[in-house]
Amino acid sequence: MPAPFPHCCSLQINNTCVPGGREKIGKEKGWGGAKMAKFTLKAENFCSFLPQTTSTTVGKAFAFRDKSVGGSYFQLSPVRPSSLKFRVLCGIREKDGVKKEGETVPAVAPSHQGVNGVRVGEAKQGGGEVGFDWNWPPWKNLPPRYKLIGTTSLAFVICNMDKVNLSVAIIPMSNQFGWSSSTAGLVQSSFFWGYALSQLPGGWLAKRFGGRKVLELGVLTWSCATALVPLLAGFMPGLVFSRILVGIGEGVSPSAATDLIARTIPLQERSRAVAFVFGGLSVGSVTGLLLAPALIQHYGWESVFYLFGLFGLAWFIGFQTMVEQEASYTAEPAANSSSHEEEKSQGSSLEELGESMNDVPWKPIFKSPAVWAMIYAHFCGSWGHYNCLSWLPTYFSEALNLNLTEAAWVSILPPLASVFVTNLAAQLADKLISSGVETTTVRKFCQTVGFLAPALCMIPSAVDLGLHPWQVVGILTAGLALSSFSLSGLYCTHQDISPEYASILLGITSTTGAVPGIVGVALTGYLLDTTHSWTISLFAPSIFFYLTGTIVWLVFASSKPQNFSR
Repeated sequence: MPAPFPHCCSLQINNTCVPGGREKIGKEKGWGGAKMAKFTLKAENFCSFLPQTTSTTVGKAFAFRDKSVGGSYFQLSPVRPSSLKFRVLCGIREKDGVKKEGETVPAVAPSHQGVNGVRVGEAKQGGGEVGFDWNWPPWKNLPPRYKLIGTTSLAFVICNMDKVNLSVAIIPMSNQFGWSSSTAGLVQSSFFWGYALSQLPGGWLAKRFGGRKVLELGVLTWSCATALVPLLAGFMPGLVFSRILVGIGEGVSPSAATDLIARTIPLQERSRAVAFVFGGLSVGSVTGLLLAPALIQHYGWESVFYLFGLFGLAWFIGFQTMVEQEASYTAEPAANSSSHEEEKSQGSSLEELGESMNDVPWKPIFKSPAVWAMIYAHFCGSWGHYNCLSWLPTYFSEALNLNLTEAAWVSILPPLASVFVTNLAAQLADKLISSGVETTTVRKFCQTVGFLAPALCMIPSAVDLGLHPWQVVGILTAGLALSSFSLSGLYCTHQDISPEYASILLGITSTTGAVPGIVGVALTGYLLDTTHSWTISLFAPSIFFYLTGTIVWLVFASSKPQNFSR
């Protein structure tokens, strides 16, 4: 299907056409090099575009082609049959041949009966100009894939806001309900139970129904469950169940995003797309850790869950509105028969997609050494990431003697630095690939940096070197920020190996990657209760998995495309 017209606007001429004047077109540079034009129409020539109005034409869309305007195509769709208010779709097919200012337009057609009895073409000449302004909203002229990536990244911002809110709120909640570190670890790890359970189903759903629909459902689920936490906090089974629902909603989102990227983004832009989408997690962590302490201090810990849940619901409603507007304004002008054939073709595509999921090549997938390298690397990276995400605020509070607000502010530093590192790593990876460096080499380099940097920077915290607390904070921040290189390593390899099964592959690796959230977060709390040592409970296991993950990745990882179906 040809690309939809890039511009659309609503035009109303006060139910009267005024002849006289001229039409002029100003060319301007469009997004991505497309030829686009801004129009300022005087009403003299507009009347000649309208067909003879009859009872059968009122309320219907009609189109015309004007060779005098550089091969432009216009479609006018009446908003209401009772008025001359039109939605105008126009596209410029050629760069040259656009009429210059000062050239006259052919004479208007004979007057005819207009809508609601108004005689079109009989008003006196010299009417006012009708201006077209289609530069708002600012993202209106962006290519659809950029809009999709932007909204997906925003969903991931909210995703991590709802993930980190408990890591801050757990401190006053533990004080209020008398929870031990083991109980607090159980509450925090319950999120990952749902997260692990939803990985493979999320990949299947994204492949079957498309990543967009799965992402919508995931955001709605985790937002509602987040808002329920304060109501269920005093009842442990209910609280655990609500966090499991949050995990289920967030668990389907990575597979949904991977499916969107694999289908819409070319290889040369993939690292940046992945970094931009998953980089929303770091922005979400920063935003959540910024807002949570102030909300808790002024309105109580309950306010964090209510407000963050509301953010997700607002995203869901806004995303629905955006999709509906995009669908209504990008319709290709075609005859009814063509539209029918297009709908039939789309329906067939969905049926074929559903049938293809009945026979996922599980055996070839699990026989691939590269897949197993991704599985173990995802497990190792998640062990360090999830434990630090859950326990660093408590570590800063207890081990470094910072209060709640200071601990939360310090916890912002690693994800804040990750925002910049993520962009740097993505630009570097795409530049290396574009310059001819083998994709596998680039992915191995980025993932190695993402593993070795945090492992080395955790050593000063694991071994008491007598450093000042702020020196420890700075070193940890640097290491955890550099772990964002993984977004241009492991997290791009799923799409590199098989765009067709990228969501399935991420579902597989994320399932094992969620196990550290279940086992590791709870185990850290248990070890902390029994040993009272942050080295044994948090840092030593993370360093071990970072180092072994690096070895396995360098030996077995590959980004060469694989045809699992064959």
